[in-house]
Amino acid sequence: MEFYAKTNTSDEWKAVISSITTLVEEATFEATVEGITFRGMDPSHVALIDISWPNSAFEKYNCDSDIKFGVRVDEFSKVIKRAEKNESIEISISDDNMLQILIGKNKKWSMRLIEGSASDTPLPKISYDSKIGLSSSTFDKILGDIDVVSDYLSIKTATNNAEFSGKGDSGEAVINFEKGMEGLEEITVNQECTGTYSLEYLNPIVKAMGSTSNSIICEFSSGKPLRIEFKVSNIGRIHFYLAPRVES
Repeated sequence: MEFYAKTNTSDEWKAVISSITTLVEEATFEATVEGITFRGMDPSHVALIDISWPNSAFEKYNCDSDIKFGVRVDEFSKVIKRAEKNESIEISISDDNMLQILIGKNKKWSMRLIEGSASDTPLPKISYDSKIGLSSSTFDKILGDIDVVSDYLSIKTATNNAEFSGKGDSGEAVINFEKGMEGLEEITVNQECTGTYSLEYLNPIVKAMGSTSNSIICEFSSGKPLRIEFKVSNIGRIHFYLAPRVES
């Protein structure tokens, strides 16, 4: 069994591990000839992350058989955070089943792997009616504005218009975007939609991705999970799914 993956900078691994940290304490990565994937759901089954990282996105990549390797996310994250922005990161698995992490040219860690989870988490099969493209900083500001008064973000779309709102005991906040306004990069509405989603899950993932994702795509339909695609250079796909709030 041979597995080796190298990135020229630390941004890619930091983005991946930061997104995973928001949901789970243990992560099982799957490596194949095609690349590395991860899919995991939080314990309450409200949120899901799906990551696909193709071999072409790495500086160097080699995997001669399908393997799974499990890590404790906090331990792995501590090591990755030791890398400066422009330092390379090399990941491999030793013959004694230890994860080898080389940062730059002279910093090396060996981490004990944990038993990988064998459970498969299916992706929601949804045809979305609304698609909104925003800069990441704009979306972060929207969440901050709504968080002042509410624990939930409500999204409402109409042709060329997206409204973000929240309501709580102290009051209500409404942020409206028309097509062409700064921060709103695209909007496609096949059918008017409304959805309400928990800021408890949205805030951590958006802040975790930070500056590594310049823009995001939000897709949703009334009463269906929200899907957020984080655009990160040199990573194929980071999708975040969040179940809607069910009114009691």
